[in-house]
Amino acid sequence: MLRFLVRRLLQAIPTLLILSILIFAWLRSLPGGPAGALLGDKATPQKIADLNKVLGLDQPVFLQYFKFLGRALTGDFGNSLASGQPVMSEISTFAPATIELGFAAMVIAIGLGIPFGYLSAQFHGRIVDNVIIVLTLVGVAVPVFFLGYVMQDAFAAPLGLPSQGRQMTGLDATSITGFAVFDGIITQEWDAVWDALKHLVLPAVALATIPLAVITRITRASVLDVLNEDFIRTANSKGLTQSIVRRRHVLRNGLLPVVTTIGLQTGALLGGAVLTERVFNFRGLGYLLAEGIERRDYPRLQALLLFGAVVYVLVNMLVDVSYGIIDPRVRVR
Repeated sequence: MLRFLVRRLLQAIPTLLILSILIFAWLRSLPGGPAGALLGDKATPQKIADLNKVLGLDQPVFLQYFKFLGRALTGDFGNSLASGQPVMSEISTFAPATIELGFAAMVIAIGLGIPFGYLSAQFHGRIVDNVIIVLTLVGVAVPVFFLGYVMQDAFAAPLGLPSQGRQMTGLDATSITGFAVFDGIITQEWDAVWDALKHLVLPAVALATIPLAVITRITRASVLDVLNEDFIRTANSKGLTQSIVRRRHVLRNGLLPVVTTIGLQTGALLGGAVLTERVFNFRGLGYLLAEGIERRDYPRLQALLLFGAVVYVLVNMLVDVSYGIIDPRVRVR
């Protein structure tokens, strides 16, 4: 397993290097450039040229990239053009909100998606199967931002759930790590825990809809494939109970495609979080990224896009490792 993990880590390095080149090149190709974004309405060709010289943007592109890469390896992405604060300080402040929201969304998606998918496969062609298929199609088709607004109007007031923010204004909650629920638990401020959980419900459900629908459909398809295999018929003919057949044969053999889907959906959560956090005023990395795009905050965008790429690569590496745990044959390939 150790060799398998080391091999995956080594494979991730060139991937991240290529991604850093693409992110750097794309941002440099955007109209206006960092100098134009800083100067705003006061921008003139001469002022832009002078500021480019101060920022080192008049140097050859390859030299700019190597300087950017060197600073990135040390965690230095410069200061945000919008706030003037170090970008890494902003990320460390806003990241807990997105991690908390993403974790809650994936708990919902996995906790409901796998059972729904298995249930749909078990009742293949029946009413239950058809209802689940229709619901998953709706879940994929409805945009996250539209669903967020509908949930605010339909459920916030009747259920007494907050529709904005992470915690109630004026709540004297102790913040240690930035994770509202976790901080409330370790400080035993149960009112803060309850308030943070209530604020999580609507945005987490909205963000979970697409992963939930995709995981459900992949689980259904994977379980149907396994149920038609010869070894399942052999296991049933041996007189094994249905619980043993489901646990040892159906679920275990059907998990690989599901794990892949979970990894891909987890890596893509930041994209959905941009819209979800804007709708619910849930100030996390998605909110920070949207503001950076609006203000053409290049240092912030560079850091957030590279951060997202790193998370995506790491999640997929964990998926590969989980393959080795679920199916030991993968380790030797």
